[in-house]
Amino acid sequence: MLSVRALVLALAAVASAAEDVFDPSAYSLREVGARNTLDWRIWLEKDGHPVSPWHDIPLHPFPNDTAIINYYIEIPRWTDGKVETKRDEPLNPIFHDDRRGQPRFVATVWPHKTYPFHYGSIPQTWEDSTVTHNFTGYPGDNDPMDVFDITSIGEGYVGEIRQAKVLGGLPMIDDEATDWKVIVIDINDPLAALVDTVADLEQYRPGLAQSMHDWFIYYKVLRGSGLNTIVNNGYVDAPAMHHHIAESHSFWQNLVRGVTQVEEISTNQTSHPAWCRSYVPADQTTELFDVPAQSNILPAAERPSRYDRWYYLDADFQPIDVPGEIIDVD
Repeated sequence: MLSVRALVLALAAVASAAEDVFDPSAYSLREVGARNTLDWRIWLEKDGHPVSPWHDIPLHPFPNDTAIINYYIEIPRWTDGKVETKRDEPLNPIFHDDRRGQPRFVATVWPHKTYPFHYGSIPQTWEDSTVTHNFTGYPGDNDPMDVFDITSIGEGYVGEIRQAKVLGGLPMIDDEATDWKVIVIDINDPLAALVDTVADLEQYRPGLAQSMHDWFIYYKVLRGSGLNTIVNNGYVDAPAMHHHIAESHSFWQNLVRGVTQVEEISTNQTSHPAWCRSYVPADQTTELFDVPAQSNILPAAERPSRYDRWYYLDADFQPIDVPGEIIDVD
């Protein structure tokens, strides 16, 4: 039987561990403007104060379990707005990216419907643009690591924080930069208990991993960017991907601590007072960064109609032009 002292210590340990478990319910969203416009923003809030989704959400939700990560959705499955994290604005709000001064969308290419997965970012990671990565031979793209979630549960929404199991990753090269695409599955999906790496998917979701790989290869073809490159043309497995995520986390720590300095990245965060170069108390962020004090959601702007249709590619990944059709998705 435990002594009173041992029991107290055990209960204290349990309480301490519980405090370390990440609680997404403490977070909310502050949305301002009209979707499908360049002025639209979503800020993440914790206990009602604006914080950074990139810098303030912890990488791992559970103590001592690196197989599970947090991520936040930027582009929910089956939507096509190119929504990203604004790396150069204080607290890194979510915004609609532009191309040639207009909101950017991604065309639907058969057999997929727009983004065929939840797409987002892994907090507290950074693809270091000052380092040439050994695996890819290219520097990082200056953003947090990208994640795509193949879960079949939940519609998802912009800014939603989820917990997911890492299955592997695609080492993609985009514009001469390393741009990892980490494949995960939501821990609440029943399939998550049955799969630990990409190879395990084939038994339960035959063809899915290859189909997602192909999507990343050709999804920019219709805007004239050609095919993307994936190093070794395949996935790295889960253990290797965990190594790259840990490396990216260390790059992020150096960034936010001020050890690595680059332009056009806001490193303001509210979680680590000891990192005085970047720390701001959360109760000061609304006023200090001139964040709107409350949500003001306006009706969404109309999307260009050309993104309502499917486009088709031939065996050489070239657009198939049917007489009378106009292929224009730039």
